[in-house]
Amino acid sequence: MQAQRPAAGERVAIAMSGGVDSAVAAQCLMQAGCHPMGVTMRLWRQGQACNDNSADLADAEAVCRHLGIPHRVVDLREPFRRLVVAPFVAGYAAGRTPNPCPGCNARVKFGLLRQAAHGMGCAWFATGHYARIFRSAMGPELFRGRDLAKDQSYVLYQLLGGGLQRAVFPLGNLLKSQVEAIAATLGLPTHHRAESQDLCFLPDGSYGDFVQRWAPEAVRPGPIRGIGGETLGTHRGLAYYTVGQRRGLGIAAPEPYYVDRLDAASNTIYVAHAPRLGSRTLEASALCYAHGRPPAAGSWVRAKIRYRSAAVAATVWPLRRARARIVFAHPLRDITPGQAVVLYQGERVVGGGTIQRALTDEEA
Repeated sequence: MQAQRPAAGERVAIAMSGGVDSAVAAQCLMQAGCHPMGVTMRLWRQGQACNDNSADLADAEAVCRHLGIPHRVVDLREPFRRLVVAPFVAGYAAGRTPNPCPGCNARVKFGLLRQAAHGMGCAWFATGHYARIFRSAMGPELFRGRDLAKDQSYVLYQLLGGGLQRAVFPLGNLLKSQVEAIAATLGLPTHHRAESQDLCFLPDGSYGDFVQRWAPEAVRPGPIRGIGGETLGTHRGLAYYTVGQRRGLGIAAPEPYYVDRLDAASNTIYVAHAPRLGSRTLEASALCYAHGRPPAAGSWVRAKIRYRSAAVAATVWPLRRARARIVFAHPLRDITPGQAVVLYQGERVVGGGTIQRALTDEEA
């Protein structure tokens, strides 16, 4: 298989954040003989005077000016709120822990932003993600980035549904240390900018406080119960908790309790001691598969259930209506409804979906 990349002389839109990664990605395109154009999304952001990411827009403009490439801004505030922020709030209100990044990448960045860039004459679309695309006889394939510590294929799995066409990740074969070295030689005006670890629309904020502001009726105190049903305490609201959480429960006990599951119907948090936690099986929905073809039932994969978690051995059992069961080689403690489960065979992404629930041994 060959790496998917534009030819020299082609126009390529590059999603610019104003940070180091997108700037170096643009530089890589220029060195390959392409003609990059920076495009930046104007997004809704809580707590900003203009309710947008004005600082990022200014940084992206400064970087593009420094590199000598054109820059355009696409106003996506309203669709971003509708497609990303609203489902995030609804997910937490329903007792889930949603990850908004895969959907944002597929529907907003590689969807609406790429469509706008195509209308500006750019057939190719690039980002600064650490991932790789190779072309096989069946079409483009998504692979993990060379720098496994920075690999971002987990948040890109929804592109398997056709979003990989004419997409390129110029940083896919680079280590983060190499990117930082290139950035140092460029003398970028934003090289001191810290790398963000927060959600782009919620800088330095609490998820629970955010949900309480936008869906106050869904954030209310309720009981904390043991797995036997006994009442152990009171919680602040489901949005402040997630599966596997230990801190903030307010339960005095000789052995620590962890959140086992959230029940939105009864507004109840169930907790358990560490030896009672974990499941070998999960159910997932909205599965995307490479080229639309699920692996054969019982195929071995390595599956990630959170962005920062390690991929672990599992078998995949596709079901009807784009659902699947994933059975792990050993029990996992942090299977969290709303998070993504992404499936790998070697370094190739073969599928992914949204975790619906962990199954007990009896249910599995």
